[in-house]
Amino acid sequence: MGAVSESSTVPSHRPRRRRGWRAFFTPGWVLTAVIVVAFAYVAFTVLAPWQLGKNKDTQEFNHRLEAALDEDPVPLRDVEPADRSSAGPEKEWTRVELQGRFLPEDEVLLRNRPVDSSPAFQVLTPFRTDDGQTALVNRGWIPPKEGADVPEIPAAPAGEITVNGYIRMSEAPPTSAPITEQGRRQVYGMNTGAIGQLTGLQLTGDYVQLDEVSVKDATTGAGRGLQPIPLPDLESGPYLSYGIQWIAFGIMVPLGLGYFVWAEIRERRRQRAEIAASEAESGVQSGAESEAESGVGDVAETGSADAGSDRVAAATSAAASGTAPAASGDTAGGDDRDRVPSTERKLADRYGHSRNRFHERHNARGEERF
Repeated sequence: MGAVSESSTVPSHRPRRRRGWRAFFTPGWVLTAVIVVAFAYVAFTVLAPWQLGKNKDTQEFNHRLEAALDEDPVPLRDVEPADRSSAGPEKEWTRVELQGRFLPEDEVLLRNRPVDSSPAFQVLTPFRTDDGQTALVNRGWIPPKEGADVPEIPAAPAGEITVNGYIRMSEAPPTSAPITEQGRRQVYGMNTGAIGQLTGLQLTGDYVQLDEVSVKDATTGAGRGLQPIPLPDLESGPYLSYGIQWIAFGIMVPLGLGYFVWAEIRERRRQRAEIAASEAESGVQSGAESEAESGVGDVAETGSADAGSDRVAAATSAAASGTAPAASGDTAGGDDRDRVPSTERKLADRYGHSRNRFHERHNARGEERF
């Protein structure tokens, strides 16, 4: 009988792998999925709306500024409320016309406010209109002298004057208190309420930024003149592209996770196919080895039977002739006779000492099988 394959008797200690979707219920995959879902949620609900909202505000601002530049100036009383509240962002950059006179004795300087990345002092002068409103007017800016020293400020014109400008919303109150330096009152923020308290005037809720022509008209005296505050650029900025990018990221990241899951499933299927093919090949080889071992055993048994038959025939011939069989030595001949089974001797004595043709053909086939 064939020997039992050694590999079949050794127990398999290969760890069982999770199959199907259960293979992804591991800490690494679960944490990755949570991060991807959280990122997509933030991208769609926070980051993209934030950038798209800024793009919307920029577009609205550009439309208001374009409309203001195309329209003729209107009187200040048509824009600014009588209760000195703000006109609101919808009215910002509206072109207004002021008729009246400046109040140079209540003029203040806005310090530490660069213009086009250049250090500058901005000159803020109250203006009282003929209809009784008092508005804070930004007459322009001038660079400092020798570091942070206050330069010579061109005086505002005296008497009646008409100027044009743009409504600008008041800034938040500054955290730093006003100072008086080099004979000039200086503030850190463009807040009409704080400046009104400093000067004792009841200013309108918004201030007026003079246009380029009125800056020249509202400047007298020698020295360097005031320069107008530049208008903002009518550009949409990168906010729309940023918003689209966040939307794209929110879509691509989950798709990337899905691709990695698909690649993992494909790799696991490939590994299972390779393992199945390897196990099938090992089974075929084990079966072939078992059959080969069985064949060797059968050949061995047949050879032993043929050898026994030869020894019986030899013993029978020797008994008939009355001589000992030829051998290399007495000891060898005695050993061969001792190895002949007693049953074979009895058969030889009973049926004679001659070998028929069937016996010879059988022995020949047995020798060929060896």
